[in-house]
Amino acid sequence: MQLTNLYDARILIVDDQEANVHLLGKILRRAGYINTVSTTDPRDVLSLCVQQPPDLILLDLMMAHLDGFAVMEQIKPLLEGTYLPVLVLTADITSETREQALASGAKDFLTKPFDHTEVLLRIGNLLQTRALHLQLKDQNRLLEERVRERTAELERARLEILKRLAVAAEYRDDATGQHTRRVSRLCAHLAHALGLADDHVELIREASPLHDVGKIGIPDAILLKPARLTDEEFEVIKTHTTIGAGILSEGTSDCILMAEQIALTHHERWDGSGYPLGLAGEDIPMEGRIVAIIDVFDALVHERPYKRAWPLEEALAEVERQSGSQFDPQIANVFLDVQRHDISQL
Repeated sequence: MQLTNLYDARILIVDDQEANVHLLGKILRRAGYINTVSTTDPRDVLSLCVQQPPDLILLDLMMAHLDGFAVMEQIKPLLEGTYLPVLVLTADITSETREQALASGAKDFLTKPFDHTEVLLRIGNLLQTRALHLQLKDQNRLLEERVRERTAELERARLEILKRLAVAAEYRDDATGQHTRRVSRLCAHLAHALGLADDHVELIREASPLHDVGKIGIPDAILLKPARLTDEEFEVIKTHTTIGAGILSEGTSDCILMAEQIALTHHERWDGSGYPLGLAGEDIPMEGRIVAIIDVFDALVHERPYKRAWPLEEALAEVERQSGSQFDPQIANVFLDVQRHDISQL
């Protein structure tokens, strides 16, 4: 309801005296309020409010079956958290009755017998307040939507920057820069084969390319060294996991949070001998266990400055050998089944 459409407001009249209902309806219609509903049975109020929520309730206090206080108790959940005004109709003007009505959720009072001008003034005031409340609620909703959209836009921009950073890091030891894309595709394929939900699969597809973003902090002399690394150099290489997690830290989206977890744990080993935390078994996040297999497999079957490309069958055999030590055996078995099935379809 808009502020300019007060006369379209839905008004519910509740009074067990037909004469009072008729009088109020007549007053409202003459004033231009065309959307009125009435009942003489207070037991119907809750269902009427649920079926078509009113903008104002004119409620008698003293009625058979249910008094006005009991009716307000029934509709209390509809009154909370919104401005649905209840205008109480009563011949009892004692302070105790007024206090009880206000405590029950009433916003104002009409004293019987009714004064026509007072009826319309009080109804108009309550409906105007109702309209302003709805207008403010709509504005708040639009503002919240814009904030969510802007937050999502900023998160997408941040993710895009990080993805490009990951590709830049990958170019340093992969001349094609395709490793991250292959890891993304293969991880999603494996996650789907493991029976993960579609939205989880998509998160892994988006987050997994960032697994080696920490390589940006590793010196070229170590990262591109064609010979075997010394123990000291290998310790430096290990830091790409914590560097990557640090770059991705303090993210707010599910994707960035998962990417941080993957960057930190994709070199953990099933037997606990991995790095940087020495996690073992299912203490390693599933996403880290999935990327661990895909990262190693893709590195094996593609040439790098420090190694030749392995034949596909040799790489699969290596994954099988490392199942239960380096890799989660269940995930490794599914990966091997998927790969061998794909090979058989060629």
